[in-house]
Amino acid sequence: MTYIQTLHDAEDFTYSKGLLNALHWMLQGHRHAVRRPAGQWRRAPVYVTDARDPSIAAYTAPGADAVPTLMRELVDWLNADDGTHPLVRAAMAHLHLVSIHPWADGNGRMSRSLQTLMIAREGVLAPEFSSIEAWLGRPGNTWEYYRELADRGPTYLPDQDVSSWIRFSLTAYHQQAQTVAGRLDRSGRVGEALAAFAVSTGLGERVVTALHDVAMTGRVRRARYEHAEGLSLQQAQRDLRDLTTAQVLQPVGRTRARYYTAGARFPQPALDVAHTPMTLRNPYASAG
Repeated sequence: MTYIQTLHDAEDFTYSKGLLNALHWMLQGHRHAVRRPAGQWRRAPVYVTDARDPSIAAYTAPGADAVPTLMRELVDWLNADDGTHPLVRAAMAHLHLVSIHPWADGNGRMSRSLQTLMIAREGVLAPEFSSIEAWLGRPGNTWEYYRELADRGPTYLPDQDVSSWIRFSLTAYHQQAQTVAGRLDRSGRVGEALAAFAVSTGLGERVVTALHDVAMTGRVRRARYEHAEGLSLQQAQRDLRDLTTAQVLQPVGRTRARYYTAGARFPQPALDVAHTPMTLRNPYASAG
């Protein structure tokens, strides 16, 4: 994925079968197995089995002899500009690649990686927006993803209505953006509550960094606080010791394994904001 990000501004960039195979080789951890070779088209049939019964093929990919031609057609399409919105093109590239299933293993990950590459090539590099992996990783969304793919049919049907797939993909982009925006908003409001607390109690402004970590993630380590504020070891230790004495923080563990959680006098308003879940909306809820 790091390499994919670096390709965002590569001059004379073109998609090719060689590039896709090389990315697959990297994705598979540079491992070449005889039955599942990395970086090479599969040489045998491949099936996606039904999660409820592995003896049933939920999807049968095109024959291995058709893969080189289908991938040539896909590469030609990737290199052409048909005026389609980049997010729609990226979603369709994902669907085309996962439907062809050109490798013996790793097809889903490669399809999502290609989608990320296409978005990165448009200048969107932040992982939160160039990749929908985090959104797809949520259990309910993972199930919806496989259901949406299953709705495409048990065999490769390139000439079909894909409107529901496009809607699914755009919803993923939208809700991923909502998640990031909500996280930033919550983080900002937690910071404001903690800054007000620091002022009212006479604590130094810099300790807000340590308190913010505790509110948002449940803990803070001395090394992280020290690095975030550019403190010396002694300064960081003193601050955390003072916060512990004031019962704002509570230490857990000893020596290098020690971390700090919220103490009895940790500002409750900050915790309330941090622990209030956000609501994601479906951008197409009222669409016909």
